[in-house]
Amino acid sequence: MEESIQFMANYSDWKSIKKLKIEAATEPKTIMEFLASLETGIDRKIENNLRKLVELDKVDAAIAELGLAKGKENVGIAIAEVNSRKVNSVIKEICTKPELQKNEQTELIGFCKVYALRKALNETEVFVDYTSVKIPGMKRMMKKKA
Repeated sequence: MEESIQFMANYSDWKSIKKLKIEAATEPKTIMEFLASLETGIDRKIENNLRKLVELDKVDAAIAELGLAKGKENVGIAIAEVNSRKVNSVIKEICTKPELQKNEQTELIGFCKVYALRKALNETEVFVDYTSVKIPGMKRMMKKKA
């Protein structure tokens, strides 16, 4: 049986087919880069779809108001601020919708908290996922999508 990784997305605003055939000669680095490229696309689509459900601009504004500085010494501050009443109240406000059941609201709150934390840590220039890794072959793709 042939080893491979395949990903296919085919819906309204996302068409993507990515395949990687894995052979004995396939370098682990090639597999890592392939998976990182998948994560980049998936993370972007999670955010895009979350924006369709809630007003993420309000979370963006709350994070911007924190005035987080660059540097690893500010990571603790970023985490504390994202978990502060100020940011959490914005998240709760945008996720509390009467048309949603309580467990659906709780799920949205979880997605928004992850979004806020990633955004805040990005402000401190701390890598929190593989999308921050500069992969030479991905530069073209990232410019095209930006």
